[in-house]
Amino acid sequence: MKTAISIPDDLFEDAERLARKLKKSRSRLYGDAVREYVARHSADHVTGALDEVLDGMTPGEADFATTAARTILERSAW
Repeated sequence: MKTAISIPDDLFEDAERLARKLKKSRSRLYGDAVREYVARHSADHVTGALDEVLDGMTPGEADFATTAARTILERSAW
């Protein structure tokens, strides 16, 4: 898919330097960047990242994290 976007000149220059350094085309660099941005903002990605953190915890750490999260949620206005 071809598309046209407008970005600030300084960002364009930074992207050009990075593309050269990584030996990637401009299209590949922008595609990779958008793919990463979308993944970082995906609800599934967030859940998966949290699951990875919890999987690496000892039972005591997990209990602490659960208690801390519950306390924060109880103080939050929903």
